[in-house]
Amino acid sequence: MTSLEAPDGARRRIGLGAAVVVVLVVLTATVGIGILRSASAPVESVTIADGGQRDAAAPETVYVHVSGYVAAPGLYVLHDGARVVDAIAAAGGFAPDAAEDAVNLARPLGDGEQLVVPAMGSAPDAASAPAGDGRVNLNTAGPDELDTLPRIGAAMAARIIEWREANGRFTSVEDLLAVPGIGDKMLEALRDLVSV
Repeated sequence: MTSLEAPDGARRRIGLGAAVVVVLVVLTATVGIGILRSASAPVESVTIADGGQRDAAAPETVYVHVSGYVAAPGLYVLHDGARVVDAIAAAGGFAPDAAEDAVNLARPLGDGEQLVVPAMGSAPDAASAPAGDGRVNLNTAGPDELDTLPRIGAAMAARIIEWREANGRFTSVEDLLAVPGIGDKMLEALRDLVSV
Protein backbone atom coordinates (compact mmCIF):
# COMPACT_ATOMS: atom_id res chain seq x y z
CA MET A 1 0.00 0.00 0.00
CA THR A 2 2.90 2.33 0.64
CA SER A 3 4.10 1.75 -2.87
CA LEU A 4 0.74 3.06 -4.18
CA GLU A 5 0.74 6.15 -1.88
CA ALA A 6 4.20 7.34 -2.91
CA PRO A 7 3.15 8.40 -6.43
CA ASP A 8 0.14 10.34 -5.02
CA GLY A 9 2.34 12.12 -2.46
CA ALA A 10 4.84 13.01 -5.16
CA ARG A 11 2.03 14.29 -7.37
CA ARG A 12 0.69 16.45 -4.56
CA ARG A 13 4.11 17.97 -3.94
CA ILE A 14 4.60 18.66 -7.66
CA GLY A 15 1.09 20.13 -7.89
CA LEU A 16 1.68 22.32 -4.83
CA GLY A 17 5.07 23.44 -6.20
CA ALA A 18 3.52 24.31 -9.56
CA ALA A 19 0.76 26.31 -7.84
CA VAL A 20 3.35 28.26 -5.82
CA VAL A 21 5.34 29.03 -8.99
CA VAL A 22 2.20 30.25 -10.80
CA VAL A 23 1.26 32.48 -7.84
CA LEU A 24 4.79 33.96 -7.75
CA VAL A 25 4.77 34.64 -11.50
CA VAL A 26 1.38 36.37 -11.30
CA LEU A 27 2.47 38.40 -8.26
CA THR A 28 5.72 39.47 -9.98
CA ALA A 29 3.84 40.51 -13.13
CA THR A 30 1.31 42.50 -11.09
CA VAL A 31 4.03 44.34 -9.16
CA GLY A 32 5.96 45.02 -12.37
CA ILE A 33 2.90 46.47 -14.11
CA GLY A 34 2.20 48.66 -11.07
CA ILE A 35 5.76 50.00 -11.07
CA LEU A 36 5.65 50.76 -14.80
CA ARG A 37 2.30 52.55 -14.51
CA SER A 38 3.41 54.70 -11.59
CA ALA A 39 6.71 55.57 -13.27
CA SER A 40 5.02 56.71 -16.46
CA ALA A 41 2.17 58.64 -14.83
CA PRO A 42 2.74 62.39 -15.41
CA VAL A 43 2.60 64.79 -12.51
CA GLU A 44 0.18 67.49 -13.54
CA SER A 45 -0.46 69.70 -10.52
CA VAL A 46 0.58 70.07 -6.92
CA THR A 47 -1.32 70.58 -3.70
CA ILE A 48 0.94 71.28 -0.75
CA ALA A 49 -0.68 70.07 2.47
CA ASP A 50 2.39 69.70 4.68
CA GLY A 51 3.33 73.37 4.93
CA GLY A 52 6.06 73.08 2.30
CA GLN A 53 8.29 70.71 4.28
CA ARG A 54 10.40 68.44 2.11
CA ASP A 55 11.42 64.89 2.81
CA ALA A 56 15.21 64.51 2.67
CA ALA A 57 14.81 61.11 1.01
CA ALA A 58 12.55 62.48 -1.75
CA PRO A 59 14.06 62.76 -5.25
CA GLU A 60 15.16 66.24 -6.34
CA THR A 61 12.30 68.12 -7.96
CA VAL A 62 11.52 71.64 -9.12
CA TYR A 63 8.21 73.47 -8.80
CA VAL A 64 7.34 75.48 -11.90
CA HIS A 65 4.32 77.76 -12.42
CA VAL A 66 3.31 77.53 -16.08
CA SER A 67 0.96 80.30 -17.22
CA GLY A 68 -0.14 82.07 -20.35
CA TYR A 69 -1.06 80.33 -23.57
CA VAL A 70 -0.85 76.64 -22.66
CA ALA A 71 -3.63 74.05 -22.53
CA ALA A 72 -3.64 73.68 -18.72
CA PRO A 73 -1.88 76.49 -16.80
CA GLY A 74 -0.90 75.62 -13.25
CA LEU A 75 1.80 74.58 -10.82
CA TYR A 76 3.79 71.52 -11.86
CA VAL A 77 6.41 69.35 -10.17
CA LEU A 78 9.17 68.27 -12.54
CA HIS A 79 12.45 66.39 -12.08
CA ASP A 80 15.54 68.41 -11.29
CA GLY A 81 17.23 69.28 -14.57
CA ALA A 82 13.93 69.61 -16.44
CA ARG A 83 13.76 72.01 -19.36
CA VAL A 84 11.06 74.33 -20.67
CA VAL A 85 9.89 71.64 -23.10
CA ASP A 86 9.09 69.39 -20.09
CA ALA A 87 7.02 72.13 -18.41
CA ILE A 88 5.09 72.85 -21.62
CA ALA A 89 4.38 69.12 -22.04
CA ALA A 90 3.22 68.84 -18.42
CA ALA A 91 0.83 71.76 -19.04
CA GLY A 92 -0.76 69.93 -21.96
CA GLY A 93 1.20 71.67 -24.72
CA PHE A 94 0.85 75.07 -26.36
CA ALA A 95 -2.57 76.68 -26.81
CA PRO A 96 -3.52 77.26 -30.48
CA ASP A 97 -2.74 81.00 -30.27
CA ALA A 98 0.59 80.65 -28.40
CA ALA A 99 3.74 82.31 -29.71
CA GLU A 100 5.73 79.06 -29.82
CA ASP A 101 8.80 80.69 -31.39
CA ALA A 102 9.07 83.12 -28.45
CA VAL A 103 9.78 80.26 -26.02
CA ASN A 104 13.23 78.66 -25.69
CA LEU A 105 12.26 74.99 -25.23
CA ALA A 106 15.84 73.93 -24.44
CA ARG A 107 16.33 76.28 -21.45
CA PRO A 108 16.80 74.56 -18.06
CA LEU A 109 14.22 75.38 -15.38
CA GLY A 110 14.84 76.54 -11.85
CA ASP A 111 12.86 75.79 -8.71
CA GLY A 112 10.14 78.37 -8.08
CA GLU A 113 10.23 79.71 -11.63
CA GLN A 114 7.21 81.11 -13.43
CA LEU A 115 7.12 80.30 -17.13
CA VAL A 116 4.84 82.64 -19.10
CA VAL A 117 3.95 81.60 -22.66
CA PRO A 118 2.97 84.73 -24.66
CA ALA A 119 0.25 84.99 -27.30
CA MET A 120 1.07 85.30 -31.00
CA GLY A 121 1.83 88.90 -31.92
CA SER A 122 2.49 90.06 -28.35
CA ALA A 123 5.80 91.28 -26.99
CA PRO A 124 7.59 88.73 -24.79
CA ASP A 125 7.14 89.22 -21.05
CA ALA A 126 10.09 91.03 -19.47
CA ALA A 127 10.36 88.31 -16.82
CA SER A 128 10.86 85.60 -19.43
CA ALA A 129 13.04 87.65 -21.78
CA PRO A 130 16.83 87.62 -21.45
CA ALA A 131 18.35 90.39 -19.33
CA GLY A 132 19.84 92.13 -22.37
CA ASP A 133 22.60 93.65 -20.25
CA GLY A 134 25.35 91.80 -22.10
CA ARG A 135 26.10 89.38 -19.27
CA VAL A 136 26.35 85.64 -19.94
CA ASN A 137 23.70 83.61 -18.09
CA LEU A 138 25.41 80.63 -16.45
CA ASN A 139 22.19 78.59 -16.51
CA THR A 140 21.41 78.94 -20.21
CA ALA A 141 24.73 79.64 -21.96
CA GLY A 142 26.16 77.08 -24.33
CA PRO A 143 29.86 76.32 -24.76
CA ASP A 144 30.40 78.97 -27.45
CA GLU A 145 28.85 81.73 -25.33
CA LEU A 146 30.85 80.71 -22.24
CA ASP A 147 34.02 80.62 -24.34
CA THR A 148 33.63 84.37 -25.00
CA LEU A 149 34.37 85.10 -21.33
CA PRO A 150 37.92 86.04 -20.32
CA ARG A 151 40.03 83.16 -18.97
CA ILE A 152 37.35 80.64 -20.04
CA GLY A 153 38.38 78.35 -22.85
CA ALA A 154 36.59 75.40 -24.41
CA ALA A 155 37.69 73.03 -21.63
CA MET A 156 36.53 75.33 -18.80
CA ALA A 157 33.25 76.01 -20.62
CA ALA A 158 32.70 72.25 -20.79
CA ARG A 159 33.39 71.95 -17.03
CA ILE A 160 30.87 74.69 -16.25
CA ILE A 161 28.21 72.92 -18.32
CA GLU A 162 29.08 69.53 -16.76
CA TRP A 163 28.72 71.03 -13.27
CA ARG A 164 25.36 72.58 -14.24
CA GLU A 165 24.07 69.28 -15.62
CA ALA A 166 25.24 67.33 -12.57
CA ASN A 167 24.15 69.81 -9.87
CA GLY A 168 21.28 71.78 -11.38
CA ARG A 169 21.01 75.51 -11.93
CA PHE A 170 23.52 77.99 -10.57
CA THR A 171 21.76 79.87 -7.77
CA SER A 172 24.43 82.57 -7.49
CA VAL A 173 27.60 83.60 -9.28
CA GLU A 174 29.56 82.29 -6.26
CA ASP A 175 28.51 78.75 -7.24
CA LEU A 176 31.26 78.97 -9.87
CA LEU A 177 33.73 78.22 -7.07
CA ALA A 178 32.38 74.65 -7.04
CA VAL A 179 33.48 74.15 -10.67
CA PRO A 180 36.90 72.46 -10.80
CA GLY A 181 39.56 74.93 -11.92
CA ILE A 182 37.74 78.12 -10.87
CA GLY A 183 39.20 79.92 -7.88
CA ASP A 184 38.65 83.24 -6.15
CA LYS A 185 40.70 85.27 -8.67
CA MET A 186 38.88 83.88 -11.68
CA LEU A 187 35.53 84.39 -9.93
CA GLU A 188 36.34 88.07 -9.37
CA ALA A 189 37.28 88.44 -13.05
CA LEU A 190 33.93 86.91 -14.09
CA ARG A 191 31.61 88.34 -11.43
CA ASP A 192 30.39 91.37 -13.44
CA LEU A 193 30.27 89.47 -16.75
CA VAL A 194 27.93 86.63 -15.77
CA SER A 195 24.44 86.25 -14.29
CA VAL A 196 22.20 83.44 -13.04
